[in-house]
Amino acid sequence: QVQLVESGGGLVQAGGSLRLSCAASGFTFSRYAMGWFRQAPGKEREFVAAINLSGGSTYYADSVKGRFTISRDNAKNTVYLQMNSLQPEDTAVYHCAARAWRIVTTIEYDYWGQGTQVTVSS
Repeated sequence: QVQLVESGGGLVQAGGSLRLSCAASGFTFSRYAMGWFRQAPGKEREFVAAINLSGGSTYYADSVKGRFTISRDNAKNTVYLQMNSLQPEDTAVYHCAARAWRIVTTIEYDYWGQGTQVTVSS
């Protein structure tokens, strides 16, 4: 049974930091590209960051570039999203996702987690 379980969300003041984690199980993690997406109320789900199988290549949305860092630990079957300099517009539910082999920046992923809420107060 495939599972992606996010954690680390919460309430933070503008300028603060959070580190999200996504624990994967039920599939061969090292064969999947991983992504983070977010969805704010009334808005479509949008791409945040993605990382390839080895962790050697990463991609970011322009809105988070320089502030967020995606990483993965294949030994722990976990992907992370370090979020610094958070702003109110970063408020959303953050989802991790897995896609077999190839990294993409669209929503075309095979597996999705339920999400973790991130709220940034001004």
